[in-house]
Amino acid sequence: MTGRIKILVVDDELIVRESLVGWLKKSGHEVSGAEGGRRALEMLGEREFDLIFLDIKMPDMDGLEVLHEIKANYPESMVVMITAYGSVQTAVEAMKSGANDYLMKPFEPENLALLVEKLLQQKKILDENLLLREHVATRVRCEDLVGVSPCMQQLFDLIEEVAAVDSPVVLRGETGTGKELVARAIHSRSGRSYSPFIPINCGAFPETLLESELFGHESGAFTGAVRARKGRLEMAHGGTLFLDEIGEIPLKMQVDLLRVLEEKTFHRVGGTKEISVDFRLICATHRDLPKEIERGVFRRDFYYRLNVIEIEVPPLRLRKEDIPVLAQHFLERSRRETNKPIMGIQSPAMELLARYEWPGNVRELQNAVERAVVLAKGRHLTRDDFAFLLRTGGRTVPQSLKENEKQHIDHILKQCGWNISKAAGVLEVSRITLHNKIKKYGLTPPVP
Repeated sequence: MTGRIKILVVDDELIVRESLVGWLKKSGHEVSGAEGGRRALEMLGEREFDLIFLDIKMPDMDGLEVLHEIKANYPESMVVMITAYGSVQTAVEAMKSGANDYLMKPFEPENLALLVEKLLQQKKILDENLLLREHVATRVRCEDLVGVSPCMQQLFDLIEEVAAVDSPVVLRGETGTGKELVARAIHSRSGRSYSPFIPINCGAFPETLLESELFGHESGAFTGAVRARKGRLEMAHGGTLFLDEIGEIPLKMQVDLLRVLEEKTFHRVGGTKEISVDFRLICATHRDLPKEIERGVFRRDFYYRLNVIEIEVPPLRLRKEDIPVLAQHFLERSRRETNKPIMGIQSPAMELLARYEWPGNVRELQNAVERAVVLAKGRHLTRDDFAFLLRTGGRTVPQSLKENEKQHIDHILKQCGWNISKAAGVLEVSRITLHNKIKKYGLTPPVP
């Protein structure tokens, strides 16, 4: 965090408050003042501040109490406690509670400037470390994109080529093929790799919530909006925005997003300030978008703006030679997570996996291996550990994706004791999506 920052000075003494505000403004910062703790919290609910100077002794609300509220609700704001000579011990206690430093009255402008500069350098290092951790985590997650088949080798080559440019990308493919992993791989190999990768599943939110998630909102924009909040568009500034299930976005919002892509600016919900953004857009869908255009549920101009580069992620049934590699990969991960001494997968079990059609694609294979590891009794996964894949006569007969999804969700719900949050975590979907699936398939918990 460098350059011009937003600072809030909280002190009930007018002369102290105005002196601090004046000196800090001379340094080129955007500075506001608050006469007490309650007013400071009101202002924090309306806008964001990078740095807060907070007096310890105030009549309306104790400075330590205000500090606790700030750290609980606005943890990204840095706090400097203002103290008189006799309250140094209190300031030290405040630092133990999360304050970043303290400033003793009376203070000199030179010392004030040095303190602000020191805090800015600390924040810059913390931000860089956070971005580095996110970058490393993204590269680790991309290791799940594995395969030896010709179509996967072609996909890897295409990822490298696409990563070198900044054009929008549409990823097409069936559910469970790993479209988000492809998006992360493109991001991690691009020039934006040290900036955020921000994903959002457009099908997981009702229209009103989706608008707020994408564009953010100002305080009071709607019931429950007690403070201003950044949306995913702002979070993705400098990096990559991944819109999963782009076909679920309502027509009106398609118009709004098209305007953002063309003008690189937008307004938060309930706001008037124009916000500039710079991000790369990657979208994913399992739908046939040209057919959706013909049906009148997807805009033609929006489609052409998105579909600069199109990548088809192949289903698992077209890359059978990848099944043993993926199964072993998921086995290694599940073994680490469960701490079970599973040594490998026996040949008859691997043959069963190779013959299965995998309508749920890589995600279904991952869940099948995880389930087998959890329930396995021996040191190797056997054909019996995958008995749930067997059909009549011991042959693996492919079912429709709908029926397979229904059975899989039902199984996971039972395994999790119908704990919706836990089941949603296992299935890697939101609670809203899981509730919709339960309603769609008419699933009901067992009668006690």
